Amino acid sequence: MSRMSVLLIVAVIVFVCLQPVQAQKPLQVTVDANSVWIQAGRSPVLQYRYGDVTFKPYVKELFTPVGLNLLLDSPSDHVHHRGLMFAVGVDGVNFWEETPTSGRQSQRGDATSVMIAAHGGGPGAGFCVTPAWVNAAARQSELSEVRTIEVCRAEKLGATMVTWRSDLAVPKNKQSVTVAGSHYYGLGMRFVRSMDGGEFFNADGTEGTIFRGEEKLVQSDWCAYTAAVDGKPVTVAMFGHPANLRHPTTWFMMAKPFAYLSATLALHEKPLTISLGKPLSLRYAVVAWDGRVDKGRVNDAYRWFTNDYSPAIAGGSQMTMGKFQSPEGAEQNGK
Repeated sequence: MSRMSVLLIVAVIVFVCLQPVQAQKPLQVTVDANSVWIQAGRSPVLQYRYGDVTFKPYVKELFTPVGLNLLLDSPSDHVHHRGLMFAVGVDGVNFWEETPTSGRQSQRGDATSVMIAAHGGGPGAGFCVTPAWVNAAARQSELSEVRTIEVCRAEKLGATMVTWRSDLAVPKNKQSVTVAGSHYYGLGMRFVRSMDGGEFFNADGTEGTIFRGEEKLVQSDWCAYTAAVDGKPVTVAMFGHPANLRHPTTWFMMAKPFAYLSATLALHEKPLTISLGKPLSLRYAVVAWDGRVDKGRVNDAYRWFTNDYSPAIAGGSQMTMGKFQSPEGAEQNGK
C-alpha cells in the first residue's frame, strides 16, 4: 500500500475533562502525512500511526506526565507488536499477525476534519477514525469499525489517561461474522524493553493462572503493571468498562522474556458472533503514572473512569469543524 493511497477520515475532538486541572497546558491535536499527534505545548503525549502502516493503525507512543514513553513498536522478536494496538481474528482471517495472508485494517475516506468541543474544566483531546478490516486475499471487508481515542490529564488522576472505544459492525456484504483467536488477542500493549521483568497486580489481588510458560491469564476489572523506564519507576493500568461484553475482562499478562499486557475477550475459549445491524461496542482505558502506584490509587482511577468520566464524543456544548493543521513541533451482542 503506497503512502499516498492511504485515505483517512478523522474527526478530532478537542475537549476538556470534567475534573479541574490547575497549571496544566492545554492539549492540541495535529496531523502529518502519517500520524495523529496529541501534545501539551511542545511536549508529546500520544502518537497514533496510520499513514504508512501496511497492516494496522496503532498508538506508537504514549507518554507519562513527565515525558517517559512506555510503548515499543515492532521489535525484532515480534514485529507485529505495534505499541498499543487492537486486533482479533474475523471469519478465519488473522488481523493480529503481519504475514502475507494476514488481514489489513485500512483507513476509509478522503476527508480530514477537526471538531472542537468545550465542556469546561481540565485539558484533554481526542480523535475518531474508521478503519475497515479487509481480507486482502478475497478483497472484501470483514468488519467495520469506528475507533475513538481520547486523552485526559485530570488533576484528580495525576496521570495520563487514554480511553479507547471500538464500535465493531458487520458490513452489508455479510449477515454475521465470527470473532475468534488466540488467548492474547484484543487490545494489546507492548512495553519498552527497560520495563521487562516488572510486577503485575489487579483489582482482585489474584495471581492468575499459568496458560503457557511465563504467560498468565486473570479475570478482573483492571490489571496494572509496575516497572522502570531507564531506571525511573512507572505504573501502567488497563481498565475494562463494566458495559463490555464478557466483563470482567480476561487479562493476558507476561513480564518475561518481554513485558506485554492485553485486554481480551477470552476468544480462545469461546468465539463470539456479531450480527448485521447489532454492533459490538468495547470501551477500555490505559492510565500511566510516574512512580509506583498502589492498588487503592488504581481503584480510585477505575471508579472515576467508570462512574464520572464523560467522553467528549458523547457531546459538547460547542463544536467547530475545519482542516487539520500540520504540527509545528514534534452478552450484549455475541454468543
